Amino acid sequence: MIFADRDDAGRRLAARLGHLRGELVVVLGLPRGGVPVAFQVAQALGAPLDVIVVRKLGVPLQPELGMGAVGEDGVRVINPTVALAAGVSEDDLAAAQVREQAAVEARAARYRARRPREPLDGRVAVVVDAGIATGSTARAACQIARALGAARVVLAVPVAPHGWQSRIGEDADEMVCVDAPRGFFAIGQYYGRFPQVSDDEVIACLERAATLQSPAQASTVRGAGAADPPGRSEEVEADAGVVQLAGYLTVPEAAPEIVVFVHGTGSSRHSPRNRHVADVLNDAGLGTLLFDLLTPEEELNRANVFDIGLLAGRLAEVTRWLRAQPRAAPAAVGYFGASTGAAAALWAAAEPGADVAAVVSRGGRPDLARPRLAAVTAPTLLIVGGRDEVVLDLNRRAQAKLRCENDLAVVPGATHLFEEPGTLDVVTGLAREWFLSHLTQ
Repeated sequence: MIFADRDDAGRRLAARLGHLRGELVVVLGLPRGGVPVAFQVAQALGAPLDVIVVRKLGVPLQPELGMGAVGEDGVRVINPTVALAAGVSEDDLAAAQVREQAAVEARAARYRARRPREPLDGRVAVVVDAGIATGSTARAACQIARALGAARVVLAVPVAPHGWQSRIGEDADEMVCVDAPRGFFAIGQYYGRFPQVSDDEVIACLERAATLQSPAQASTVRGAGAADPPGRSEEVEADAGVVQLAGYLTVPEAAPEIVVFVHGTGSSRHSPRNRHVADVLNDAGLGTLLFDLLTPEEELNRANVFDIGLLAGRLAEVTRWLRAQPRAAPAAVGYFGASTGAAAALWAAAEPGADVAAVVSRGGRPDLARPRLAAVTAPTLLIVGGRDEVVLDLNRRAQAKLRCENDLAVVPGATHLFEEPGTLDVVTGLAREWFLSHLTQ
């Protein structure tokens, strides 16, 4: 199994942990790469997110062999069998602890500069990493969680070697894994995108999770017409026919326009790129709704991810749900689609009675909505990176099929994901001006 990225892996892992909903759970991500995965798990379980900062104590002259681990507040776990077999003296052990403890405290201080650690006393600690190779760090994290008072420890990872449970032993009370293939070589080989995670990204995940967990800032809105869109950000569950889809709704005070985001393959409502665009639109006075097009269970079937008709149908249902909210009823609605989500946005905008005021496509695949393009009436802006040559050609061909007001904006030097410095800001500016121009008419 190949995960698109850490967000995708986290959502699939969360689907295996539904039995923990309702329990007193704290989700603990292993910095740095395990934290984005843990973020998705925490959101699915409605649980607080924290990190568990650990450092392995390596045997002198053989550091890959762990003789224990240290964590925050000076918590130390020692494997006496390894220490004794390696002939490690108390002085050697103390020196290793001082060295690694300093590294733990330095990293923890940065992560906890704005928020305290989540208490584990009497709770279920769900330790999450991006995957397991040797298992030594995961074992240490489980031991530290138990030493900090966790009543039960669950180790959860998207991928691990076949037979990985034997490497963990009794350090975890429960072990959950999405895929445990034979021939395992490295964690990264099971991810489509597996970039390094920075400390800033870890902090951003923690702050975002804390905001969503705060009663003063987050609440759940269930069912069609259950409540007005708020004048601030909220987690919502939108009715989409037979399912409810998790979303994140922001409506600035008296905003007469709302942009609905339609994410692409392997992404979600937590997409950092879409969140960045949404934040800028909010600052410009526009409301935004980011939502997951599929349930975690549906995402396990990869065919659903590319079923544009299904995705467009979900978008239409969510738009109807949004308009059923009293304060949203008079609002003009626009769509912002990325990758395959752009095809779903155009497909839905072409439906009779859709009443969509504007569409923006970021690195989109409008060609996947080719049969419906001529029926789109909403002014449409296609934004493509200048170095994304294949997608640029597809957009040019799709543009020729559009009969509505439209434009194609090429961002020089940008590739498909607009990862180059400044390129996403260009996209954001173009989208903001397009929506302000067409939604407010």
